[in-house]
Amino acid sequence: MDIRDATEADAGGLLRIYNDAVANTTAIWNDQLSSLESRLAWLVERRQSGYPVLVAIDGDEVLGYASFGPFRPWDGYRHTVEHSIYVDGTARRRGVGHALMGELISRARALRKHVMIAGIEATNAPSLELHARLGFARVGHLQSVGRKFDRWLDLVFMQLMLDEKPQG
Repeated sequence: MDIRDATEADAGGLLRIYNDAVANTTAIWNDQLSSLESRLAWLVERRQSGYPVLVAIDGDEVLGYASFGPFRPWDGYRHTVEHSIYVDGTARRRGVGHALMGELISRARALRKHVMIAGIEATNAPSLELHARLGFARVGHLQSVGRKFDRWLDLVFMQLMLDEKPQG
């Protein structure tokens, strides 16, 4: 497995993983599937904004991807980023998420970001555990703020102080 910057050639893999998460999980709180054009536009926008989009690949197969972007749109938050990470269902529990996050955290530190935020659905134990292993602290729990699959969803916020000693 290799971790590298995503290219337009990876857009099909990004789309496949994204749409699977929309259709089958509470990792993404959207109801509508995305299109290839939309994923390409997202990839281009992230790169133009100076934010990384990383992929974990095995040969030509995209196993997962991760990115970060602004936490909130106001100037005072410019040192804080919120990230996303998605791993293909067939590649989970194989170290893909940990490898992606390790590189993503390094990229955030290289950009001199101060804090990385994770917003995780409260019953997503594997994601909560991964983030805790990487040094993220649980800092908030918002109850019933989202709805998907005919049920209310809670959102847990976790944060990592990027200018402290690396963990994990």
